[in-house]
Amino acid sequence: MQIASPYDMIAIGGSAGSLPVLAELLEQLPVSIDCTMMIIVHRLKNVPSDLDRLLSSKAPIIEPEDKQPVLSRRIYLAPQNYHLLIEDEGTFALDYAEPLHYSRPSIDVSFASVAEVYGPRALAILLSGASKDGAAGMQRIIAAGGTGIVQDPASALFDTMPLAALELCPEAQAMSITDMVHFLTELKMSAEHDQ
Repeated sequence: MQIASPYDMIAIGGSAGSLPVLAELLEQLPVSIDCTMMIIVHRLKNVPSDLDRLLSSKAPIIEPEDKQPVLSRRIYLAPQNYHLLIEDEGTFALDYAEPLHYSRPSIDVSFASVAEVYGPRALAILLSGASKDGAAGMQRIIAAGGTGIVQDPASALFDTMPLAALELCPEAQAMSITDMVHFLTELKMSAEHDQ
């Protein structure tokens, strides 16, 4: 049974120190929630990466191609060395513009795109990282009526990214990994209750 969610898109961004948290979130994720998930993680651009395979413990992770349709109940991973955007037509766009915060893919670029397309039906989650990437994008999502969750800086291996987001987005909620898992589980439970 598909479970309706208050969100059409859950966008998760992370950098240094985020992979263990991301793996745990994906492991605990209620796969029956009827929404799309997009993951943006900073990766070395010229080094082969098996990140999609490593994170595919519960559900397959897809690295989308340019103009590929965005489908519900799928988990997408931003490809190495491309900014990942979503177009109004409901398709992905891979962009080779200059890196932002020294990163391509940039979390800010993807989050801003999500804000424009999904507005109040977007949930942004920002994890550990050593740059300020993601803060401005989360601000755009919150300004569009969406929701922002930031990994509690005290639990982050690198707290620069969470601290930057909380400073720029006072409306964002700081959560531990356990709290984030609980929040996602509550989405499933409240959706089941509404049916």
